Amino acid sequence: MDGRRRSGNVDDRRGQRISGGKLAGGGIVGLLIIAAVTLFSGGSIGDVVNNVLGSGQLSGMQQTTQSDYQPDAEEQRLATLASQVLAGTEDVWTEEFRRQGWGEYKAPKMVLFTDAVSSGCGNATSQTGPFYCSADQTVYIDLGFFKDMKKQIGAGGDFAYAYVIAHEVGHHVQYLRGILTDAHRQMQEVSETEANKISVRLELQADFLAGVWANHDNKMFQSIEPGDIENAIDAASKIGDDYLQRKAYGREMPESFNHGRSEQRVRWLKKGIDTGDLANGDTFSPAYSRL
Repeated sequence: MDGRRRSGNVDDRRGQRISGGKLAGGGIVGLLIIAAVTLFSGGSIGDVVNNVLGSGQLSGMQQTTQSDYQPDAEEQRLATLASQVLAGTEDVWTEEFRRQGWGEYKAPKMVLFTDAVSSGCGNATSQTGPFYCSADQTVYIDLGFFKDMKKQIGAGGDFAYAYVIAHEVGHHVQYLRGILTDAHRQMQEVSETEANKISVRLELQADFLAGVWANHDNKMFQSIEPGDIENAIDAASKIGDDYLQRKAYGREMPESFNHGRSEQRVRWLKKGIDTGDLANGDTFSPAYSRL
């Protein structure tokens, strides 16, 4: 993405401290006891658990003044990349909303942070992973997540990182279309197992929307280089619930899946990349077993 414009919607809070408070268990996040699962399921956990983050799991935390934090060269490069990817989503979704007759696209903000952050959905730590908060229409990300992706699960490459960001922006698109609000309302009215299934539908659709972004971004800017799609698909395959649970627990617990199996995540991401057609992204009508 060399030479691409950067978004003006980035709030850089890296180095700021959050004091007080502690992370408590419970809710959907509490299902992911092992840190690696919590982190890498966080590729999209944010907005699905807005009600969890805002319910007091993280309490008493305060944002304090800027420290003498100094990012290294790689983190600065990733910060530039994140800003450029966000700008790309702004360009693509502005045009798609216009083309679909959905009105004006209101772009989300992005907050870069380290360690912990205060959001409109409550306070969160880096272990939550990147997340989208509909209460303030903002994507939150600790760039260390990308380094951990590469180191801990072997999923690296700039296009893989772009997929993570585009997935979170996909949740913003769902929010603007009313899909996210409806799904969260339904999740509060059913059992935990059924709520997890709704969550899977949301997450797979966000994967699809990330793929749609990639398709149109490439048409606009010729942004996809050899190996990029393979990197994104590899990342999707390694953040499936089944893969992460086997890695952490040595077994699968399908009733607790809330993001989808690896093969599902790959399939929906690839469908978006291959077609770029929003008409192919309905993850709510098919039977759950056919996702």
